[in-house]
Amino acid sequence: MEEDKKILEEATPSETVETAEDLHGENLGDRVKVLSPGMMVAKRFFRSKLSMVGLVTLILLFVFSFLGPIFSPWGEKETDPDLVVESATPRAIEYIGEDGETYVAYDISITTDIAKASPSWEHWLGTDDNGWDIFTRLMYGGRISLTIGFVVVILETILGVILGGLAGYFGGWVDQVVMRIVDILSCIPTLPIMLILSAALTSMGILDIRRLYYMMVVLTLIGWAGTARLVRGQILSLREQEFMLAAKCSGLSTGRKIFKHLIPNVLPQLIVSMTLGLGSIILTEATLGYLGLGAPLGTATWGAMINYVTQGDGIYLAEYLNFWVPPGICITLAILAFNFVGDGLRDAFDPKMKR
Repeated sequence: MEEDKKILEEATPSETVETAEDLHGENLGDRVKVLSPGMMVAKRFFRSKLSMVGLVTLILLFVFSFLGPIFSPWGEKETDPDLVVESATPRAIEYIGEDGETYVAYDISITTDIAKASPSWEHWLGTDDNGWDIFTRLMYGGRISLTIGFVVVILETILGVILGGLAGYFGGWVDQVVMRIVDILSCIPTLPIMLILSAALTSMGILDIRRLYYMMVVLTLIGWAGTARLVRGQILSLREQEFMLAAKCSGLSTGRKIFKHLIPNVLPQLIVSMTLGLGSIILTEATLGYLGLGAPLGTATWGAMINYVTQGDGIYLAEYLNFWVPPGICITLAILAFNFVGDGLRDAFDPKMKR
């Protein structure tokens, strides 16, 4: 029995035992827990402390961004009426009467100004130039930034899987055409293209939420090349395996062989690639928002909120840290969290990992 226990303790998590009759003929099946591949991946993932930190951070960011505004007393573009200050200024107006004499009349000019509120219990991070609550806008900004990241990554993955799968499976002229397109897209710099797109949209008078839609489309069309290259490389190695030969002999259609046998075997790498790509998409959106090229004017995004540092000849950078430091922290946390989760998934899906 002691020898049997030693053998079980030395077994790796990837080993499964249905019965232990080979252990000196004794049935130990009741004491052996069989782990499915999914359970083994989850066990490796949750064993990593950094992965758990990243996962908890992402959950908190999503709760903060999507559920937080429900409990906020302020809206995204709601001005605090207590900060609106009206001042009356007398103004002298000279005019010439019918008798040719010059007369002076006085008019009162009403000037409306909005004061900036410092952080307080009513406004946790203060208010901006428009009297809008910064903490509430930070929540709405998370909605935009995280939504753009997920939508773009999902669209990139769908497009990359389809084209990369066709290129890897069929080869020949299909592979040549797809890979030449991938090579061209890989040479296109993202930021100059977005600068040109922003200038074109501005010249066409498109200043509303449609700017975000166009931005997501362009990011998708440029970013799917990496996913297609990954899927093609994996399918080139998988299509020569024995299970694909069995699928071919069984008379399965091409679509079923690609999407039922090949793509599921590429999913681990795809999941890791998607997770790591989310951080880069969020950073790209923040960069565009900082340059004033992303969301429409007044729309809350983390990048647009950091844009305040470019105003006031450096006054905002030095004196109004509550304007741009919180969104910068949120961007940093989101990117780090996605990278931690991506690294954890990569290690969990790797069968060579024995940690």
